[in-house]
Amino acid sequence: MSRRLLTNASIVTLAETGLPYGLIEDGALVLDGDTIVWVGKATETPGEHSSLVAEDLGGRLITPGLIDCHTHVVFGGNRAREFEMRLQGATYEEVARAGGGIISTVSATRSASEEELLASALTRVDALIAEGVTTLEIKSGYGLDHETELRMLRVARKIAEARPIHVLTTFLGAHAVPPEYKDRADAYLDEVCLPTLAAAHKEGLVDAVDGFCERIAFSPDQMARVFDKASDLGLPIKLHAEQLSNLGGAALAASRKALSADHLEYLDETGVKAMAEHGTVAVLLPGAFYTLRETQYPPLDLLRQHKVPIALATDCNPGSSPLASLLLTMNMGCTLFRMTPEEALAGVTREAARALGLTNVGTIEAGKRADLAVWNVSHPAELSYRIGFNVLETRIFGGSR
Repeated sequence: MSRRLLTNASIVTLAETGLPYGLIEDGALVLDGDTIVWVGKATETPGEHSSLVAEDLGGRLITPGLIDCHTHVVFGGNRAREFEMRLQGATYEEVARAGGGIISTVSATRSASEEELLASALTRVDALIAEGVTTLEIKSGYGLDHETELRMLRVARKIAEARPIHVLTTFLGAHAVPPEYKDRADAYLDEVCLPTLAAAHKEGLVDAVDGFCERIAFSPDQMARVFDKASDLGLPIKLHAEQLSNLGGAALAASRKALSADHLEYLDETGVKAMAEHGTVAVLLPGAFYTLRETQYPPLDLLRQHKVPIALATDCNPGSSPLASLLLTMNMGCTLFRMTPEEALAGVTREAARALGLTNVGTIEAGKRADLAVWNVSHPAELSYRIGFNVLETRIFGGSR
């Protein structure tokens, strides 16, 4: 592919230059295939690029391609009936007795074929792509048996073949204890979770390992066993932590140099300090906070005070966050959690890349991959301000529209 010169744009580099948004007014970009080779003021375009035919972007805004760093987009069925039951006053126990909750998704996912899972996941992935998402993390965790966990990961890999998007896969076998192992969580880890992780890694299906550290799921000691296995396999880790209570999961994950700890509504200063010390990113998930009508807010001021990187993600899943809009997630981050629009945009680009351990995307800088989003807005705050209105003009993936 020949070199391309993009001009007449406001460029939100998100590079940490000290300028708000790393913004370059009246900017220009030079792409060489799938790589950014130069970015700066249009008037300062190097002479070596002066012969290129300029593509006028009409004064539009360019940002890095968006990154959704925490999703569960591969699953069977849906939980709309459970949603309705809760609104009609049913308790969690009543919903569970009626076959609702995560077990209903496990049942639907186990019974779905690879083709069915792929087809349903692509509807959600297409919605994200339409909003400028270029990189997507996808977790397993709704199989909770050997075959279905592997099937979910294979589908996640196939999404990157079916659509122009980067996909990173995360093994989440330690998501919940399946009904056949009720009250036998350690046996489930020994007999299903850890052997399946090894098999998935052998098949090349795993980029990272996650778990759910809560009283309704797995204890810190049990998660430490999963992390030990991940370490043996040379895989990075992350953790659903402090969503419903404070078990110290974030501090445990940070001590193991986790890429991220996610949710974090009940995170305390000890956990924040551990994350800051070890460079663990805080991934906030306002979709789940909204859907569950939570009242405990993540400690945003403590995270800022200790300079913990803050990412945002949809947590797209069938139960607690049936959300497939990263733009709406940004608005929720601002409106519900009081993040600034700059923090929200950085949270779905630069900090989301950090949460996935990626160094080649997330900012607009020379040498980075040319994954970009062009928006019909005049100021980057508009991306967080609007609700239910997609202002994407075009998406550039690996240098191609």
